[in-house]
Amino acid sequence: MNITKEQIDELNAVVKVALSKEDYQDKVDTILKDYRKQANIPGFRKGQVPMGLIKKQYGKAVLVDEVNKLLQDNLNKYLTEEKLDVLGNPLPKQQDDFDWDQEELAFEFELGLAPSFEVPLKTKKAITHYKISADKKMIDEQVERIQKQYGKLASKEVVGKKDEVHGTFVNEAEGIENKSLLEMDQVKNKKALSALEGKKPGDTVTLQTKGLLKENYLLSSLLGVARDKTDDLDVEVAFTISEINEREPAPLNQELFDKLFGDEKISSEKELRAKIKEDSEKQFEQQSDQKLLNDITEHFIENVKFELPSGFLTKWIQMTGENPISEEEASEEFQKSEKGLRYQLIEGKIIQENNLQVQFEELKEYAKGFIKTQMAQFGQMDPKEEELNNIAARVLGNQDEVKRLSEQLMSQKLLKLYKEKANLKVKEVTYDNFVKEVYG
Repeated sequence: MNITKEQIDELNAVVKVALSKEDYQDKVDTILKDYRKQANIPGFRKGQVPMGLIKKQYGKAVLVDEVNKLLQDNLNKYLTEEKLDVLGNPLPKQQDDFDWDQEELAFEFELGLAPSFEVPLKTKKAITHYKISADKKMIDEQVERIQKQYGKLASKEVVGKKDEVHGTFVNEAEGIENKSLLEMDQVKNKKALSALEGKKPGDTVTLQTKGLLKENYLLSSLLGVARDKTDDLDVEVAFTISEINEREPAPLNQELFDKLFGDEKISSEKELRAKIKEDSEKQFEQQSDQKLLNDITEHFIENVKFELPSGFLTKWIQMTGENPISEEEASEEFQKSEKGLRYQLIEGKIIQENNLQVQFEELKEYAKGFIKTQMAQFGQMDPKEEELNNIAARVLGNQDEVKRLSEQLMSQKLLKLYKEKANLKVKEVTYDNFVKEVYG
C-alpha cells in the first residue's frame, strides 16, 4: 500500500492511495473459503460448492467490502500520523467504470484542511462586562411580595384597590366561562379599576380584555383560553364577583424570617434586605456572565479572520446528508452553518492553546452541585454525600448528560479565562437598566 498527499492550496489537498493484491487478497480468500463452508446451493452438498462458483457469486462484493475497510482504516491512520487537521471527512473522488480486476487499485480522496489563524484574547476594544446591582426599588418590591405571599386573607364586603377578587368571566361568543382570581393591583385599565371599585359579591361588571392587565400574559389563565388567542384579544367579558379578600401583609418579624431562611439565620429587616440584595445579585451574575460570553463569542466571530475551504465543505454537505440535495441547496446550508463552524474552530484553538480540559472528577463534582441545586428547589436542603454520589453516577452513565454537563463546565472555564485575559470594561447598572441596554 502506498499513500501520498498532493497539496492543492492551503485549504485543500488530495490523498492518493494505491493498493496491490497483496494488501487485500489473503483476507478476501479467507472470507470466500468461509462462505464456501456455509453455502447452500442447489445441486451441491454443503461445503462442496466449487470455489469458482463462490467467487463468481460473492467475489466482487467481498472484494469491495474489504478494500473499503482497508481504505478507511489506513486513511484514518495516515491523517493521524501526519497530524492533518481536516474539516468534515475525506471525500472519495468519483471514478466512472472503475475496474476492480486491475492488479493495482488506485483511489483519490479530497481533503478540506482547517485554516491557520491566531486568536488574541486581549482585544483592542474593551468589551463591556456588566455588574448588575439590586437597587432600593427592587428590594422594596421583593419585600412587599414576600409580605404579601405570607400574609393573611381577610374577607371584605366591597372591592378595594389592592384586593383579591374571585369571580367568573363569561363571553359566550368567544366560548369563555372561567372561574378565577383577579388581583386588583394587576389591573392596568383605569376604566376597569373604576368599574370594579366599590362592587360587592353578586355584582357583575363588564370589562374590556385589551389592555386590562399590566402583564398581558396573565390574561390567558384569567380567562381560561390559549395564550396565543389572548395576544390580540379585544372583547368584552362579564365578570360576576363571588368573593372579595384583602391580603394583610405579614409583619417583618422573627417568625417570617425563620420561615424564609431557617431558625434565626436572619433576625432583622436590615438583614433581610441585605440577604435579598445578595441573592438577587448572585442570580444577576449568571445573566451578566452569559451576556459577556455571548459578546466575546460574537467579537471573535466578527474579528478573527480566516478562509474556509468553502467549495469542499459545500460538496461534503451535498454528499453526506441523509437525503440527496442539489449543489445550490448545499451552498445555502453551508452559509447557514458557516458562523457556527467558525466559532467551533476559534473555540477549539482557544481550548488547545490554553490547555483547558474537563477531568472526570471535576465533572462529577459539577454534576453533584447541579443535583444539589435541583434538590434544594424541592426542599431537600442538606442531602447526604452518598446520595449525591449515587445520583451523579446515574446521571454520568447517560452520554447525552455527560456531553451537556461537559459543555457547560467548559463554558465556565472559558468564561474564567476571558475574565482573566480579555480586555474588559466593568459597568455597574441596575437590573432595569441592564434589560434596557441589552434587550432594548
